[in-house]
Amino acid sequence: MSRKRKLFEEVGSAEAIRPVAQPGAIDQGHTGARGAIRLWLMILFALVFLMIAVGGLTRLTDSGLSITEWRPFTGAMPPTTTAEWESEFAKYRAIDEFVIQNQWMDLDDFKVIYWWEWGHRQLGRVIGLVWALGFSWFAVRRQIPTGWTPKLVLLGALGGAQGAIGWWMVASGVTQGEGMTDVASYRLATHLGLAFVILGVITWYVLHLGRSARDLMQARRAKEAKPWGLSTGLMHFAFLQILIGALVAGIDAGRSYTDWPLMGGQVFPASAFALDPIWRNFFESPGLVQFIHRVTGYLLAAFAVVVWLRGRKSAHGTTRFAFNAVMAAVALQIVIGISTVVYGAPVHIALVHQLMAVILWVLILRARFLSGYPVATSLRGPTT
Repeated sequence: MSRKRKLFEEVGSAEAIRPVAQPGAIDQGHTGARGAIRLWLMILFALVFLMIAVGGLTRLTDSGLSITEWRPFTGAMPPTTTAEWESEFAKYRAIDEFVIQNQWMDLDDFKVIYWWEWGHRQLGRVIGLVWALGFSWFAVRRQIPTGWTPKLVLLGALGGAQGAIGWWMVASGVTQGEGMTDVASYRLATHLGLAFVILGVITWYVLHLGRSARDLMQARRAKEAKPWGLSTGLMHFAFLQILIGALVAGIDAGRSYTDWPLMGGQVFPASAFALDPIWRNFFESPGLVQFIHRVTGYLLAAFAVVVWLRGRKSAHGTTRFAFNAVMAAVALQIVIGISTVVYGAPVHIALVHQLMAVILWVLILRARFLSGYPVATSLRGPTT
């Protein structure tokens, strides 16, 4: 409550001085170890990227069903004695993949595929441990910026869900007497799709933490709505194509038709609807699934050109460069995709195709981010 002034009280007296607003209040409200957390997230990104690469090799070498049980903790220790190796091999010999497809294997052959799957699972444990240790460190030291705790918890929850979905996927192929020699393709698509979601979340966090809260608030006022909307559409379109690509990988559809642009000498493959009931063809028919993947790729490329033409009109040089990078990645991915088909999806080309999808995914997210939070430019160059 204000008080009455004395008639001759000096206006500049100590009692009359009012508090002055301090600069940097926005950033003060978001203090925390932004740089250190960003570095931690970048390490997690590298590990998830490696996880996708190892997962791709595990699939391409048909190693995913070599471990028939889900033991999140005790499974970290591999077999060390001959008896333990024989026990693991006996479990594998009981499932359909061995009975139908791999009866030629001996113990040494089994060890090769076992180590691939064990390495894949072990890397998942390492990722979980890196997240838990990093989050605990920053939380105990109270270095997490304001509002970021739920975001980092979400990242850990997604990682935990990925482990459960990974076993849900493997369990679909660990069967006896059902004739299954691979995991269900739609479960593989779910597993890979969540991996890309996790990578996307990490990328978005890293981009935000790379700039101050004050800079982001100011940049948001210059948001370019059209490129933002188009890049958002491209992001969803690319994610759909990634899921379809996982369906292709799940049934080895990339090796079924090795001519291009035709399929078996025809525009539409003759065996597209060979399965019954008809809905199964959209998940299990190599001809139809590969055809859908090809057509979706053509449409995605056409839409990417539209997005690129709009993005290159941005008033900000950094944003224009980001959209140029997206278009270059799309063109390169098309070439790699065609090569994968023509050469019958050999391991090295198929793996490059999968990892290039990760790079394209990140570049799309970056272009979208710069559309929403453009870097101010001047005659002297970008300013932040």
